[in-house]
Amino acid sequence: MRRTDREVTDFSEILDILRRADTIRLALHDEPYPYVVPLSFGFEASDGKIALYFHGAKEGLKHELIARNPYVCAEADIFHRYADLPNGEVTTEYESVIGFGRCERVTGEEAAKGADLLCTHCGHDGYVYDSAALEATAVYRVTLERFSGKRRRV
Repeated sequence: MRRTDREVTDFSEILDILRRADTIRLALHDEPYPYVVPLSFGFEASDGKIALYFHGAKEGLKHELIARNPYVCAEADIFHRYADLPNGEVTTEYESVIGFGRCERVTGEEAAKGADLLCTHCGHDGYVYDSAALEATAVYRVTLERFSGKRRRV
């Protein structure tokens, strides 16, 4: 990271940013351009590792690209405000997390856990969904192999 003065290295602070972020952007390999899609998500962390969960259709471009190449980049950010600096310039106050990992479709209990984590993160803890809806949905897990956080405060 070029601006180490803005780097967030504390694991609990990185998790806090993820807790407060409402969307991840998932970058997938496509040709000739990358494909980026915004997603609602849930996550869990243990032993210094982070797993992100999201859902989607069982078919379509996102599904095809993940099947073709499971290595992805995920980004979450929180915009706070535009801020005036004493020198007359304007900057942005923000917090973000970016990570790289492998995406895979999960099924059974792991899919149910992912759906529960997603619902909880989206403000619907304990939401009871129809099991047929879960069967009709693809749930994915991104296991982040490396990640970093960054923030800018004035």
